Amino acid sequence: MEHNLEALISTYGEKLLRYATSILYNHQDAEDVVQDVFISAYQNRTTFDGGNLSAWLYKITYNKSINKLKRRKFLFFGDIPENTVADFQQSGSSGLSDDTLYALSLLKPQDRALLYGRIIEGYSYDELSQQMDVPPAALRKRYERAKKKLAQHLDFDYEKEGAQI
Repeated sequence: MEHNLEALISTYGEKLLRYATSILYNHQDAEDVVQDVFISAYQNRTTFDGGNLSAWLYKITYNKSINKLKRRKFLFFGDIPENTVADFQQSGSSGLSDDTLYALSLLKPQDRALLYGRIIEGYSYDELSQQMDVPPAALRKRYERAKKKLAQHLDFDYEKEGAQI
C-alpha cells in the first residue's frame, strides 16, 4: 500500500465514519470502528492486492460494523434510541429527516449499508459487491427489497408515486 496512514485517514476518515454510522446508528461506536479499520488496514497493508483501495477500506468498515452489531446483539428492532438522530446528524448525514432515520433504523444493518452506499455515496453494484462480498445481481434484488421496506416504513408507495428512493 503506497499511501501512508495519515493520508488514508485524511482521505477516507469522514466517509468511513458516515458509512459506519449509517450501519451502527451510534457515532461513538462508528468512531471506534473507523479507528479499528485504519489500524487493521495498516497492519494488513501487505495483503492489499493493489486493487480498489476505497472498496477494500469500505469492506473492512462493513465487516467491522456488522461484527460490532453482533457483539452487542442489538439490531434496532423497536424504538429508535434517543441519541440516534443526533449521532447520525453529527456524522454529517443531517440531510435525512427524523422519520427517514427512524425508518432506516427498522431495516437490517446490511440493508442500511446497501441503501447508504447506493443512494448517499452513489456506488455502483460492482463497487458494492467488492465491499460486501455479495454478487452484484443479488445486491440489485436486495436493494429493490430494501427500498420497498423503507417505503413501507415511511408509508410511501414509491412505485405508485413514480419516485426514486
